[in-house]
Formats: sequence, structure tokens, C-alpha cells
Amino acid sequence: MAESSADARPPAEEGLKADAIGFVDALVIGLNATSPAYSLAAVIGPIVVLVGVYAPGVMVASFIPMLLIASAFYYLNRVDQDCGTTFSWVTRAMGPWTGWLGGWAIAMTGVLVVGSLADVAVTFALLAFGLDSWADNTVVRQTLAVLLIIVMTALCVVGTEVSAKVQNALILAQVACLLAFAVVALYRVYDGTGTFDSVDPSVTWLNPFGAGGAELTAALLLGVFIYWGWESAVNLTEETEHSATAPGKAGVWSTVILLVTYVSVAYAVVAYAGTTFLAENADEEEFIFALLANEAMGGWDWVVLLAVSTSAIASTQTTIIPASRTALSMARRHALPHHFAHIHPRFRTPDASTWWVAGIAIAWYLVLNQLSENALFDSLTALSLLIAFYYALTGVACAVYYRRHLTESVRNFFLIGVGPLVGAGLLSWLLVESVSDMADPANSYSGVSWFGLGPPLVIGIGITLAGVIFMVVWRFTAPAFWAERPGVADPDLVHAKES
Repeated sequence: MAESSADARPPAEEGLKADAIGFVDALVIGLNATSPAYSLAAVIGPIVVLVGVYAPGVMVASFIPMLLIASAFYYLNRVDQDCGTTFSWVTRAMGPWTGWLGGWAIAMTGVLVVGSLADVAVTFALLAFGLDSWADNTVVRQTLAVLLIIVMTALCVVGTEVSAKVQNALILAQVACLLAFAVVALYRVYDGTGTFDSVDPSVTWLNPFGAGGAELTAALLLGVFIYWGWESAVNLTEETEHSATAPGKAGVWSTVILLVTYVSVAYAVVAYAGTTFLAENADEEEFIFALLANEAMGGWDWVVLLAVSTSAIASTQTTIIPASRTALSMARRHALPHHFAHIHPRFRTPDASTWWVAGIAIAWYLVLNQLSENALFDSLTALSLLIAFYYALTGVACAVYYRRHLTESVRNFFLIGVGPLVGAGLLSWLLVESVSDMADPANSYSGVSWFGLGPPLVIGIGITLAGVIFMVVWRFTAPAFWAERPGVADPDLVHAKES
């Protein structure tokens, strides 16, 4: 029988603050972690290049593996409420070596993306306030980005309740701005007052296979990862009311709400701008919204710019959460140095791991910017490798950990076994496709060869090798964690949650 999920945790008075947030707060944090406005702005052009008007269909197809993995997170959290999520679950199901690598992947995603998110937040805020010259000034932009990371990190340390309040305000601002843009764009399509080659929306756009199989595969490589981040809600499980169910439900509902948001805004963008404009300006990525906002809303274009900025600001904060909580979980299981397990005595948050994640992320952001802005973009491309890896691991771990309960009911068989395994299989396939795509230097932002490969693949391999080396060194330095053995879900916990 597996250990109770609380066995590896410190006493309650030393742990994270219980019941700090509720279901709605967790849901909002899960939504904001994906940075909806920024994510959609960054991929809509490139997806339209591949599949044309069927971009909304790609959003639907991309949703399927995410929903299946969200199901895995839900059921694993029901029997193990650990802020380390994938790290803890994979360790319990498949052993310490695999679990450690899953935890490392989560921690590194935060390091890779936080600086870029802060940069986007600052850039679009400056553009919204008409400070274009500041946005073009590298020193000003990077300085403000670093300050933003520090402020958002401080909010994470001050308390989860404070973070939740900030996130609630940011999601309201972001959704209001996106809805305003979508409504105005669609109104101008039907009113015939648009300045682009507008296209009347059609339900056939929801067919992901409309453009063909090869194009769909390439588009999925872009589309599936705009859903990444919803699991931040589950990383807060130890700090959420009704921790066995609420965080998992928040993760699942986050993916559903994201689906509706992405499809709705994609319809508005494609209908208003038309495929020709989006294809011609695909290289603009997130700045595509800046171009469209000026045309659609005139002097009110700052509304859309502010949506992207608030989206990135919110995600700057929430992306720190999975990395810091995972580091905390790893440290208290002796998989990382004990320093990372420190809990702030007043705020009851993982202050040490939070500041470490932020510090390394700032260093990564500044160093790569010194190499070139394209190097930073290449590091973001490498994110997809880490994301696909730990999501797939989680899907497999769910089926493995629950293996003695899969035949107890049809629901268990499909929702806990088949679904997560299918999700893991789809993400593994996308991982292989991503590796193949990134191997070609021509597909990178830099367009140069590193050791005969594309820079994103080299960065991904480098991060993985660094993790393996650190893991082996730590295995011989502090072997306690590696004494853990795989187990199965405790029947008492499984059935208690069902009753």
C-alpha cells in the first residue's frame, strides 16, 4: 500500500498556509498562468499561415490532449495533495529517478519563460501609454522587466491570498479588454466597416482537418502549448480549501474556459483581419494584436495593448508558482538541498525557492538578451519539449498509480486509465515532432546552427543533461530520496474521495 500523501510533509505549523484561497481563486490563477491574450496573439498568425480559416478548429483539436492530462491531474490530486504535483505523483507511481526528472522539467519551465513574459508585459504597457520610444529602448525595457519580476515575486512571497486578489483584478481587466476587441471586430465584419478583407464566420472553421493532415500536425505543435499553465491551480493544492477536489476541478475548468476564449477570439481575429493579412504578418507574433487594435478600435487601441500586458503580468506571477512549489516539494523529500524547503514564518509561503526561481530566471533573461533577442526566443521554443515531457509523464503516472482500480468501473477505466494514456501518447507524439522540427536550424529564430542542430533543441538537450548530472551528483550526496519505491494508490484514499 502506498504511503499517505501527507507522510513526506513537515508538521502543519511548518507548512504552507492551509485554506488560503478558494476554488474561484485557484481557477483564476490557472487561467492567468496560461497568459491567454499573449498566447493567442503570439500563435494566431503562424497558425493561420498553416491552416487558414481553420485556426479555430486547431484550437479545438489542441484542447483534447490538455483536457485528458487535466483529468490525470484531477485524479492524482485526489489521492495525493502535494504542491509538487508531477514530481510527487510520478515518484510515487514510477520511482524517484523519473519523478526527479519530472520535477526538474517543471522548475526549468519557470526559469525559461518568466523573463520573456515580463518583457512582453512591459513592452505592451509602454505601447498602451504611448511610450513607444521607451519600448524600443533595450536598457529601459529590460530594467523595467527585471523590476516587474521582483515585484511579482515579492507578491508571491507576501502571501497566496494577496496573489489571488491581484490575479482576480488582472483576469477581469484582461477578459474585459479581449471581449471589447472581439465584439468591435465582429461588429465591423457584419457592418461592413472593416478596413481588411473580412470573411464571414462559418461553423466549418471548427473542422481541424479542413486544411489537411500535414498542416494540422504543424499547427498543433503551436496550438497545444497555448493551453500550458493551467496546472498552477493544482500546485496550490496545499493552500486551497477542499484541497482533494477543488484544485483539480479548477485545472479542468481552466482548460474548458480557455477553449471558449481561444475559439471566440480566434473567430473574431480571422473574420475581421482575413487570412491574407494574418499570413503576411505572421512574423509579428504577439504584435499582431497591436496592428489589429489600431485598425479595429482607432484611438481605443490601448485597450487591446493593455489586455496583452495584463495577460503577461499575470502570467509572470503565476508561472513562478509551479516552479517554486515543485522545488519546495523536492527539497522536503530530500531531492534538493533543504534550503529550498524553507517556509516564511509569517506568510507561510516558500520564500527561498520562490526567490531562487526568480533570481535564476532574471539571470537567464539578461544573459540570453546579451547574446541576442533571438536566443531568448529560441529558449522559449525549447519550452515545448519540457512541457510535453512532464505532461506525458503525468498521464502515464495516473494510469500506473491507479492500475489496481481501473477495472472497478467504466468511469475509472476511461477517465483515469485510457484518457490520461491517450493524452500522454498525443503529447509524446508532439514531443517527437518538436524534436524533429527543432533539429533544423532554419526553423529557429536565430537561423544558425549550434553543433549542427537548431538552438532550441540544443537548449532543451542542455537543460536535460544539466538535470541528469545534478540528479546523479545529488544521488550520491544525499541518497535518502532514492530509497523511495514505486507504489499504488491507497484504496482507502481512492474510495474515500468517491464516497
